[in-house]
Amino acid sequence: MSNYSMKRVDLHAGRVELHDLLQLTGCEVSCNTLPQGASVPFVHHHTNNEELYIVLDGAGTLFIDGEELPLAAGDCFRIAPAGARCIRAAEDSALHFLCVQTRAGSLEGYTMSDGVIDEKGDKPSWLR
Repeated sequence: MSNYSMKRVDLHAGRVELHDLLQLTGCEVSCNTLPQGASVPFVHHHTNNEELYIVLDGAGTLFIDGEELPLAAGDCFRIAPAGARCIRAAEDSALHFLCVQTRAGSLEGYTMSDGVIDEKGDKPSWLR
């Protein structure tokens, strides 16, 4: 049994959801591209899940709870489940972003508290 799933996706292909593609069990991740001037066609919120957005490239606008905020490459933001949200690309720029969705309050550990260094076993060529 393999301890990983790996697929190559087109990061500029509109929307690619990784949940089924990688058999994710703890989160949903989507790779998103909005062409210049395009918008997600609805405002939405979630019942249980928070979302983390990472803007990779381009510019646009985030609508969140009635407020409009500018977006640019490097912006990272979390939205609580109840936050009413919508995203649009700028008129002169496509917007490329990742969205990670997970149940709010479910994180029990993260890299610094959940990661364990493996001292035994195989090592990659660059660590030998």
